[in-house]
Amino acid sequence: MYSRQPYQGTTRKLILAFDVGTTFSGISYCILDPGDIPEIRGVSKFPGQEGVAGDNKIPSIIYYDREGKVRAVGAETQKPDTIEEARREQWVRLEWWKLHLRSKHLEDSHFSDADLPPLPDGKSAVEVLGDFMRYLFKCARAYIPEAHAPIVWDSLERGIEFILTHPNGWEGPQQQQIRKAAELAGLVVGEEGQQRIHLLTEGEASLHFCVTNVLASDAFSTTPIVCADEPEETQEVPDDQDRGVIVIDAGGGTIDLSAYSMQLSPTSFLEIAPAECRLQGSVFITFRAHAFLRATLANSKYGDEETLQRMADIFDKTTKLHFRKADEPQYIQFGGVRDRDLEYNIRSGQLKLSGEDVAKLFEPSVEEIFAAFEQQRKAASTPITSVFLVGGFAASDWLYTCLVERMSSLGLTICRPKQHVNKAVADGAVSFYIDRLVSGRVARFTYGTGCNVTYNQFDPEHVSRKDMAFDGFSGGLEIPYGFEPVLNKGTQVSEQQEFRKSFILEEIDRSRCSSLHVDIIAYRGKLVNPRWMDTEEGSYTHMCTIRADTSKLAPLMQSHQLPGGAVYYSMWIEVIILFGLTELRAQISWKENNVEVRSAAAIVYGD
Repeated sequence: MYSRQPYQGTTRKLILAFDVGTTFSGISYCILDPGDIPEIRGVSKFPGQEGVAGDNKIPSIIYYDREGKVRAVGAETQKPDTIEEARREQWVRLEWWKLHLRSKHLEDSHFSDADLPPLPDGKSAVEVLGDFMRYLFKCARAYIPEAHAPIVWDSLERGIEFILTHPNGWEGPQQQQIRKAAELAGLVVGEEGQQRIHLLTEGEASLHFCVTNVLASDAFSTTPIVCADEPEETQEVPDDQDRGVIVIDAGGGTIDLSAYSMQLSPTSFLEIAPAECRLQGSVFITFRAHAFLRATLANSKYGDEETLQRMADIFDKTTKLHFRKADEPQYIQFGGVRDRDLEYNIRSGQLKLSGEDVAKLFEPSVEEIFAAFEQQRKAASTPITSVFLVGGFAASDWLYTCLVERMSSLGLTICRPKQHVNKAVADGAVSFYIDRLVSGRVARFTYGTGCNVTYNQFDPEHVSRKDMAFDGFSGGLEIPYGFEPVLNKGTQVSEQQEFRKSFILEEIDRSRCSSLHVDIIAYRGKLVNPRWMDTEEGSYTHMCTIRADTSKLAPLMQSHQLPGGAVYYSMWIEVIILFGLTELRAQISWKENNVEVRSAAAIVYGD
């Protein structure tokens, strides 16, 4: 097992991780005591679970009343009296709401916002996330002091470090929304409080879970793949040899894949391929099942929307979970003994489905997972030797069977860890804060800036754009729509590695140089060396704007005289960007008396 070191801090600290999933959510935490070895635990008792054994997950469901007030959350929404009151009072039942926050750049042609339950009037998806995180925080505040008496919550609350996870495919705008929701939830206040918020991809969180539960175990050093459902296979690999591992986090909404190289002596990890994210989680199987039932029972007396919804709900909770073999019929028990329609295979309130039809509902998800896996495997700089499947969707035996068959054709064995795979993200998020095992990450896109390019009459690309040329400050011809990469897709970046981009401030009036705005562009196309932003429409997207106060630089600008006698001012500065962290960071720098001076820069994302 991975050997965690004692906490080196001088004061007690609480680490709290929220895994807000599309279908289920959970909380993990760790109380760091100086000199003690940290132990990760989970909140295993929530309101609505009274009188039964606690669970470490709750449904990501919220009931709102007609005034937009939260009335029930999580396990509370499953209680019969709550469901009856919700029906009587016409509360709004909200599920799958996390998908409203998804990145607009994720492929989602198979569904749209219209397919999701609508948000309550006057509520944004960020506000819903804030309401849900407020509830999770309330649950943690009730559970932890009770489980660890005499813990004094008030002494810990002001310094809680929060780790909030999100799908691999969420980008800066979604991270900005999470931070806003954290303030709405009352987790932190202001810029100082935001420093205690740490954002992390679900893929990297899952890696940390696998490290501490499987990858760095004593058994793994000689037996790299130990599956929950298969006999052990011995495969000797020297400790000093890099091994490639892909972690597949199969969740309710997204499938997140992350690839790493691993060294076990000492334990360390580097990302070796761009992270993948596909909108093909388990909810989309239910979504397809609903559509299939609607088409199949269109002319049946059981084809009304209320009955179809009940069938889809039962499919989601039972049939989908228990499905194992495509050559065996499957059933949806939706009614009583008098419910019968033999023409549509309904007997005694039970709808019979062929196993082949159910398998087809899984097929798009399986295909997307394998396509993403192959993309990562081919892009990886280290050969892949291990594959791990975690997440709530990983509990599906049919999904596991399909992936085992695909992986075996590549000579790989897929491991589904025995230990609480539905806790992988929350536990792994706490491990991320404690252990910091990943020291480098890979750029998902090519990042750069738009620029004007000095005209070159011998360059065919320039000649073809000559009608766009204009006179620059210096009097020479320039062409717009150039693209200058700062970081290429697939580049492995260490956490503290800096990327610099030089800019020249040029103005006729110094007073107009009070601020700097630099737009960072993400190139999402397939070219290895993209150069022009007026090609490949849609491939160049605005990622963020780096803003910095440059008012104190105005007196340092050099003056230049143009041929006509006019004067303009200029100064070279550098924008410094750190791409290797879990969030983008930036600074600006300039020279004063040949000494570098730095200043903070803000990163602003569009809506």
